[in-house]
Amino acid sequence: MAYRRTPKVQERLDALRDSILDATVRQLAEHGYSGCSVAAVAERAGVAVGTVYRHFPTKADLVVRVFRQVVSREVEAVRSAAAGPADPVARVVAVFETFAVRALKAPRLAYALLAEPVDAVIDAERLEFRRVFRDVVAEHVAEGVRTGVLPAQDAAVSAAALVGAAAEVLIGPLTSGGSAEVSELSTFVVRSLGGSDARNA
Repeated sequence: MAYRRTPKVQERLDALRDSILDATVRQLAEHGYSGCSVAAVAERAGVAVGTVYRHFPTKADLVVRVFRQVVSREVEAVRSAAAGPADPVARVVAVFETFAVRALKAPRLAYALLAEPVDAVIDAERLEFRRVFRDVVAEHVAEGVRTGVLPAQDAAVSAAALVGAAAEVLIGPLTSGGSAEVSELSTFVVRSLGGSDARNA
């Protein structure tokens, strides 16, 4: 007969898994992917290494789960930011400004999310994150084209190009601690889409 977990047992297991995930996020935020060993996560979570492996068979499985959790949170944040402005171009700018500001608050974690060398399975998650981010941006670019605020263009292509460019722009500030490049990102986004640049109108 198959063993059935009681609600209390399942609750304890869920809480333990959540504590491991939280410890992983903190380890990534302080030491990046290269410094996020299973042993370090276990120590931070206050559990045995074997306990981590019972929940996540490999380090890659663990970090993939964390990536999905972090990406969901970031996508929700940029979607919320884009819901405010009425103008489609301002919504696109809000997406990139919000992501950049949040990334600079946790630079080591953001660098791991965007560019740090990682295992192939995690790199696949990174590509999925870019696709989701692209779709959020493309929605507002398409609206800008429909309403005549932006010139005709392939919204998905423009969005993908901007997501790639923004990631590249952020690598410097995330690794050096500067932020000068980020201050120009909004202007670049507007000009790339063919919108009016208020500072040069």
